[in-house]
Amino acid sequence: MRAYDLIQKKRDGAALSAGEIAWLVDGFVGGLVPDYQMAAFLMAVYFRGMTPEETAALTWAMVRSGETLDLGPLARDAVDKHSSGGVGDKTSLVLVPLVASAGVPVPKLSGRGLGHTGGTLDKLEAIPGFSTALSEAAFVEQIGRIGCAIAGQSAALVPADARLYALRDVTATVDSVPLIASSIMSKKLAVGSSAILLDVKCGRGAFMKTEADARILAEAMVAIGRAAGRRTAAVISAMDHPLGRAVGNALEVAEAIATLRGEGPQDLEGLCLALGGWMLMLGGRSASPEEGSEELLRRLRSGDALRKFEALIRAQGGDPRVVEDPERLPSAPCRLPVPAPASGVVAGIDAEAIGLAAMQLGAGRARKGEAVDPAVGVVIKRSAGVVVKAREHLATIHARSEEAGLAAARQVAAAFAIAESAPAEVPVIRGVIRW
Repeated sequence: MRAYDLIQKKRDGAALSAGEIAWLVDGFVGGLVPDYQMAAFLMAVYFRGMTPEETAALTWAMVRSGETLDLGPLARDAVDKHSSGGVGDKTSLVLVPLVASAGVPVPKLSGRGLGHTGGTLDKLEAIPGFSTALSEAAFVEQIGRIGCAIAGQSAALVPADARLYALRDVTATVDSVPLIASSIMSKKLAVGSSAILLDVKCGRGAFMKTEADARILAEAMVAIGRAAGRRTAAVISAMDHPLGRAVGNALEVAEAIATLRGEGPQDLEGLCLALGGWMLMLGGRSASPEEGSEELLRRLRSGDALRKFEALIRAQGGDPRVVEDPERLPSAPCRLPVPAPASGVVAGIDAEAIGLAAMQLGAGRARKGEAVDPAVGVVIKRSAGVVVKAREHLATIHARSEEAGLAAARQVAAAFAIAESAPAEVPVIRGVIRW
């Protein structure tokens, strides 16, 4: 078998067998297939696509490129969760302890932020002392002991994905549905949960800009999960506006804590309850997602979810006192208001523009490996549909310096659209695709 022949076959629109795909991935990871040939193959996939069978074969080849997690008896009831990312998306910080408080084990391997989207690991590391580096044994033990864990992915888990993504990143082949779906699902299958809930974002602040594209990706990932024998569902949710009010690592942790108290923004709480309802159903703890959401609302109101988050922080070396006193989280020295330029109604808030402003403040990174500032970010004061008066504060900038804050304030002001009338209300959840 030669890489040349497989590249040519895909270039000409033919489907590859599972054996051919496995040979190609193994050869790439093992150094027998050079970067330039794999780059050519990725470009052929970008233009020619893959059949569902090819995408599933690529996913499993990536899973088999490294180690997998053995959750033991916990795997039967465990539910993994993935979000395709967005601006202000702190759902994992709320969902993991919330769902675990209802008795469903939640093993969560997360990533770091890049560009205008934040990363769960960066947010959690804003908590003093919190460690996201857990060994496989410690990760599994913690799930058995408290019901949940959130950690970074080890280099031994799906190494093919890291190498392929690095190549896609420099060859303009990132936005290919089969390659995105196999990248995400290979990591989910390697964790070993019997069920997977996917939150696929669409809109200006999301990777998939349209609902139609998000649906295509969701269907591809659910098909992979189904073929792998995993109970899988995908919720398509809107990311035109920032989720919640806070954008920035420590700011989002504080908002997650408020949400776990039952005091968070309605859009964030509503989405978490809806996603969590599906997780409870997938985990066999409720007969329907609606019943699951009702159970989780009770967990919020009783304080069970907040106590579980405190247990998670404590288990991973963080300061649990932030739960009662979020002022212990890092804070920026400069806070600048963003005034409304005119009276009217907030017709829209460009999520991507807000995310980019937060990134330039230091809350995110333009390139992998860059450090982030846990304290800086943006807090939205007036959401879409709200009536505002001229000079009324639309947002607050949390910055390291006045100069950086003023630059961000200009960006954030431009992200707000002020109109004479309120926009039509659009639901956050656009659809659900299930096994």
